[in-house]
Amino acid sequence: MRFSVLASGSSGNAIYVENDEHAFLVDVGLSGKKMEQLFAKIDRDMKKLSGILVTHEHSDHIKGLGVVARKYQVPIYANEKTWLAMEDHIGKIPDDQKFIFNMESVQSFGSLSIESFAVSHDAIDPMFYVFHENDRKLVVITDTGYVSDRMKGIIRGADSFVFESNHDIGMLQMGRYPWSIKRRILSDVGHVSNEDAAIAMSEVVFEKPTQIYLSHLSRDNNMKDLARMSVTQTLQSCGIITGEYVHLHDTDAEEPTLLVTV
Repeated sequence: MRFSVLASGSSGNAIYVENDEHAFLVDVGLSGKKMEQLFAKIDRDMKKLSGILVTHEHSDHIKGLGVVARKYQVPIYANEKTWLAMEDHIGKIPDDQKFIFNMESVQSFGSLSIESFAVSHDAIDPMFYVFHENDRKLVVITDTGYVSDRMKGIIRGADSFVFESNHDIGMLQMGRYPWSIKRRILSDVGHVSNEDAAIAMSEVVFEKPTQIYLSHLSRDNNMKDLARMSVTQTLQSCGIITGEYVHLHDTDAEEPTLLVTV
């Protein structure tokens, strides 16, 4: 199993996951043209996509969904409430490309199993995904106001995480956003901070080689170096030494990571 964080942030989100048999996108939050450029950078062909997995209906996750699905005839998977919320925003999708992926369920595609789980975000019915192949596990969780004990139980022990580390609380509080937006980001249905993300990670990372890709960093209220430093310090205070078996990586708003083997 391999993956690339194609783009991550409020300007657009897309994550590519493949094994030897299938290839999936988690969200299509950029234009069709931009998605084609990102695929070219990782030397992959959008014609070979097996499906698109939708997490929720916010525009930074579905901006290019309809265009890509129609052009490349790719099946779309989402839960019923998300389908209802996004249908008016993605254009007409042929019925044979529309599939239901229920919350808290597992669907299998050959040797690849995909598990959905609920998160706490201000969307109609948001959910993210865990990818399983043999004994390997990849977690994608990039939009949630907090990480519940139930979420921790589902994602615990993964070999690779794409994990939200959205903002530094001090930067957000002192920044230019109006208070209504600050309150939304800080709420239980907003986004997790660097510190809260690290605390959650400290409870789900096992003592084995683990890759963590810090994602959905705010352009206004965070910095890559600050996020990495904050997460490193918090993990170390919990007894987890980064660089020993836990390795932190950056993601970018519009520049893909190299394909990573889980």
